[in-house]
Amino acid sequence: MSKQEHQTIIIVDFGSQVTQLIARRLRELNVYCEIHPFSSAGDAVKRSGPRGIILSGGPASVLEENAPALPPEVLEAGVPVLGICYGQQLLCAELGGRVEAGHDREFGRAGVTPEKACSLFDGVWEPGQEYQVWMSHGDRVSKLPEGFEIVATSPGAPMAVIANEKRRIWGTQFHPEVHHTPDGKKLFENFAKKICGCWGDWTMAAYRDQAIERIRDRVGGERVICGLSGGVDSSVAAILLHEAIGDQLTCVFVDHGLLRKNEAEEVVNMFRDTYNISLVHAQHQDLFIDALDGIEDPEKKRKTIGELFIEVFEREASRLGDVRFLAQGTLYPDVIESVSFTGGPSQTIKSHHNVGGLPERMKMELVEPLRELFKDEVRDLGTELGLPASFVGRHPFPGPGLAIRCPGKITRKKLEMLREADAVYLDEIRKSGLYDRIWQAFAVLLPVQSVGVMGDGRTYEFVCALRAVTSVDGMTADFYPYEMEFLGRAATRIINEVPGINRVVYDITSKPPGTIEWE
Repeated sequence: MSKQEHQTIIIVDFGSQVTQLIARRLRELNVYCEIHPFSSAGDAVKRSGPRGIILSGGPASVLEENAPALPPEVLEAGVPVLGICYGQQLLCAELGGRVEAGHDREFGRAGVTPEKACSLFDGVWEPGQEYQVWMSHGDRVSKLPEGFEIVATSPGAPMAVIANEKRRIWGTQFHPEVHHTPDGKKLFENFAKKICGCWGDWTMAAYRDQAIERIRDRVGGERVICGLSGGVDSSVAAILLHEAIGDQLTCVFVDHGLLRKNEAEEVVNMFRDTYNISLVHAQHQDLFIDALDGIEDPEKKRKTIGELFIEVFEREASRLGDVRFLAQGTLYPDVIESVSFTGGPSQTIKSHHNVGGLPERMKMELVEPLRELFKDEVRDLGTELGLPASFVGRHPFPGPGLAIRCPGKITRKKLEMLREADAVYLDEIRKSGLYDRIWQAFAVLLPVQSVGVMGDGRTYEFVCALRAVTSVDGMTADFYPYEMEFLGRAATRIINEVPGINRVVYDITSKPPGTIEWE
């Protein structure tokens, strides 16, 4: 079954910071979906013939003069429609209802009370009981379009859920996609499977076979270079490519000297020895670390590493002769984030993915076998391909590596301290059986030195911060609640085993939606 044959739900993006979570909830149900900005969603609806359409939230107000509009194809398609937040308000405004600036704004957790039965709530919510949801709105619906009825209310939104069962249109003022709405996934299951009739034909086992077939059709007998970073994404892409085209693949692993302890050796051993994949280990540690000399600004570090990485990779690739294709581990979020919700290309994309295409001078074509997948789907695909669980389940690691976990100026000595402290910290996490409970954990070497007493002498050494967060989706996160015994054990080991560090602190910051990535 090809991608085009999957039962599809189209998500129309109006700019919400959590639109991707709608897609995640559907993919978790094995339902294929695509996100399209409202400016081009009409064409996507006509092209794909979806089983249903979901309208996302967004930062705009339907009361604004140039507010994002509803593509006419949405209602013309004759399929079930679910509007969320801005999407609900837009449906009402389009169909003859009224939206007003809210007198009682709701942001955060709220209680919603169903007043009558509804197919969206079937088997999930009962009338008369209050249920927790997550609200984020200022405007609200004040008059329903003809044929609609109120299904549920909240203190700040008397029309918190509305429905026109005959036309198969539903609207919720709250956000069922965020995990702060505990029953949200069940509501999406009702919409996707019971209302839209999707039985869930999107699995990684099927995707593996389809992807291999597509790679072979695209590449033919040509050679492919894969940029290997050692992370999960590029590694899964490389293994998938190798299964599809075998010796036609060569991986180039640029070692910039900013990796975790023993990481370079692990990558080389796995790809060369375990999988017998042709691998170029380009060791340029001194080149990168010298280029970072004196740079303190984290964004300048990123750009310096990114630009130098491309130079090194191009030089290594040119030594391999005539190669037509370049493969990389682009994921679906990379694709989504490379296009603004107004439909224009973003000026800033992730530096390690050429989502908008390669520079003309490279004279190669891109192959991106993971382009349709989210991160956890890539992990599932890695398992399907036989990658060890210890590798597939590795915590995320940023492209610039330890350079941005070492604020301030970079030196070889500071990098070595950080690398050792990070290794001790992760070792304690694994020994305590906590690694798989934590989404991401790492050490940071702060640009601060502290006076301390060790034995009979004073020290003036660096402070190490430890971070660990839990997350369902990578967009919101909370600190992991370590026991003090664990923190004491990890801190003691770091201070005793890593010369140059005399103090350890634990970062308990949380990450609300819309903030920068954890690094």
